[in-house]
Amino acid sequence: MRQVSTKPSKAILAFCIIASLFVAGWLGYWLFTHQGHHDAHAQPHMPSQWGIGIVPFVVLLGSIALLPLLKTTEHWWEENLHRFFVAMLCAIGTIGYVAWESGATAIGPMLDHSIMKDFIPFIVLLFSLYVISGGIHLSGDIEASPKVNTTFLAIGALLASFIGTTGASMLLIRPILKTNSQRKYIVHTVVVFIFLVSNIGGTLLPIGDPPLFLGYLRGVPFLWTMNLWPMWATACGILLVVYFIWDNILWRKETYTSHLREELRQDPLRLRGKINFLFIGGIVLAAALIDSNKPLIGTDWHPFLYMREAVMLAFVALSLACTNDRIRKANNFTYAAIIEVAALFSGIFIAMQVPLMILNASGEAITNAMNKPWQFFWATGGLSSFLDNAPTYVVFFELSKSLPEGEMMEVNSGSVPISLLVAISLGAVFLGAMTYIGNGPNFMVKAIAEQEGVEMPSFFGYMFKYSIPVLIPIFILITFIFLS
Repeated sequence: MRQVSTKPSKAILAFCIIASLFVAGWLGYWLFTHQGHHDAHAQPHMPSQWGIGIVPFVVLLGSIALLPLLKTTEHWWEENLHRFFVAMLCAIGTIGYVAWESGATAIGPMLDHSIMKDFIPFIVLLFSLYVISGGIHLSGDIEASPKVNTTFLAIGALLASFIGTTGASMLLIRPILKTNSQRKYIVHTVVVFIFLVSNIGGTLLPIGDPPLFLGYLRGVPFLWTMNLWPMWATACGILLVVYFIWDNILWRKETYTSHLREELRQDPLRLRGKINFLFIGGIVLAAALIDSNKPLIGTDWHPFLYMREAVMLAFVALSLACTNDRIRKANNFTYAAIIEVAALFSGIFIAMQVPLMILNASGEAITNAMNKPWQFFWATGGLSSFLDNAPTYVVFFELSKSLPEGEMMEVNSGSVPISLLVAISLGAVFLGAMTYIGNGPNFMVKAIAEQEGVEMPSFFGYMFKYSIPVLIPIFILITFIFLS
């Protein structure tokens, strides 16, 4: 098992991250609410010298991709504090560019949006599900056969739509790692887990994946995404068949398989920490029902700011209080993986604001160049692979309103073509699996697998060895069947 470095102290690092982000966030919030110079409905404009503005984002992506591969930096990069410093340097570069481009008054709205409205809800949701699922432990003598692994993945792909991709990922990644701990070939299982459980599986309900939830908040009916089940079933079905064949080939190559079968202890399956399923349900309900911009269902009362996040953290406290510490020790539970996600995504959420500004300002050019579902699918998906898929979804959702194509759906501020909404939804959810940073759970699953001793591929290795050759043919097929 890989040893997770604890120097400097994780507590110090966590304090640095929390303190820095809250100072930045509240500074942005104060500037936004007190200066009054920012018009939220102003026409987006193309930043001047935008090539300079995207440099911090490119540097941050390059650091994530390359620093773990270079001999001079691979051990340095293992420290979460070092990751956080790189992320904050890139964030400071972005803040400096925004101040130079639009003046100091633009810093407040940018920080308010990236930290207060995006990052804090994002990381609190991931943290809550991470900690609570860490209190659920599955033990027993499950044989890590292709049939068992495929069943695990199928269950995860179904659960992802009902408890979210984050919830399903955190619930199942440790059991599947434990089940396969004696297998020689594990990486392909974790990678397909990211494809199915952390991304594609969350297509059927708004609580399944953050982009779909943002669509729900903008007026898309809660159950509308169930109409995406043919695409979901096609992608999941093909992936499960491909994985089953793939795992069978590797299973037969493992010469010690029969020896393992003889050594398996005949212990029955045992699930401990079942009360945490109740807390996960509470997290899902809080995410779906509590929104400070809307009255609570059945009342005229608006929840206060961050009430949703406060409720989630309350469930975390209940989980920690009600779960025996031995269960988390049996899961090899530490906070290292969630700290890694917080350290990196704190910078990503700020640095990606300039690319999003460019995308927003290019709206007319984009809609002039494309108006077909397949074009929206690949455009939304391609950007969702490298930008966070939630804001990318919102950008294309808004752009689609200017294209009256076929049957329309009435939403909060206009109407969207249903065919384009299908394409945008599928692109944001499906192609979030293309890179580690396409969706929040991807990086977390990678971190947990590495913590358990699995040698996960690099940023580029994941793309060129796994996601491009496996997923792109499936998405091309989806395009021809459903989006042409």
